[in-house]
Amino acid sequence: MLPTGLDPDLLRAFIYVAEEQNFTRAGARVGRTQAAISMQMRKLEEMLGKTLLKRGRGEGIELTAHGHYLLKRARELLALNDSIWSAFRVPEVSGTVRLGTPDDYAIHFLPNALRLFAETHPAVEVEVVCMPSSELITRLKAGQLDLSLISEGHEAKNWPSNRLIRGPLAWITSTRFSPHKLSPLPLALAEHDCVWRRDALRALDKTALPYRIAYVAASATGSMVPVLAGLAVTCGIPRNLPEGTRPLAPGEDGLPELPDFSVLMLKGKTPTQPVTDRLAEHIEAAAQREAQAAGWRG
Repeated sequence: MLPTGLDPDLLRAFIYVAEEQNFTRAGARVGRTQAAISMQMRKLEEMLGKTLLKRGRGEGIELTAHGHYLLKRARELLALNDSIWSAFRVPEVSGTVRLGTPDDYAIHFLPNALRLFAETHPAVEVEVVCMPSSELITRLKAGQLDLSLISEGHEAKNWPSNRLIRGPLAWITSTRFSPHKLSPLPLALAEHDCVWRRDALRALDKTALPYRIAYVAASATGSMVPVLAGLAVTCGIPRNLPEGTRPLAPGEDGLPELPDFSVLMLKGKTPTQPVTDRLAEHIEAAAQREAQAAGWRG
């Protein structure tokens, strides 16, 4: 008797569940509901006759020993499947695309986009430049970048832009220490031309809360270092935070509410084509998945 073929869609859903450890977030990556993903996992387990997932309280998911065994091989099988499919269905694109991004956005929005882009366009070289939004705009105007992510508020006048995502900023503190309870409030912020720095100081200036800028970093990610040490509070995106930090709830310990942040995507004056448009499509799709998973606005 010939073995039953494994459906690539089931394997792909399984990989996403393993990566996200959550049915809802896995479903968001393929445009399916939590219930549909759960049914796919039950079908896969029935086909293989083994339990692949340990379903904990709520939506927490862990892999069994059989699940770990399958995960590595499912990735290898899908990589081959996608490579064959792409060779016949995706037009060959090659060249180099120069991508700019603040480092915080690179961590949040680019890993999955770059991975999927590399799978479908393996002949394209992506040069990633990480620096503050103000410097990225300068490079974009000078023709040194094909594509860039920036914080809204840094965009150039009359320069077309596409808003990728909009979500809440939050105060970030230590899980082990309580710098947010100190007076004056010690802050770790990016340099003077950072929009997040401006928003944080404006919010504090509307209150009677005393504060001091204790640490200045070149980027929002750099501002996390004093927070990890328990020496200061910063502001940032309240997702995918480093271990040892946590977001403060709105109004917690008297800290003022912060405005939303927005991520814009801009193309250069004469971007390399068609690679720039292809990469932009992958980044936009990844941002939409992140927004959906977080309950933010795209």
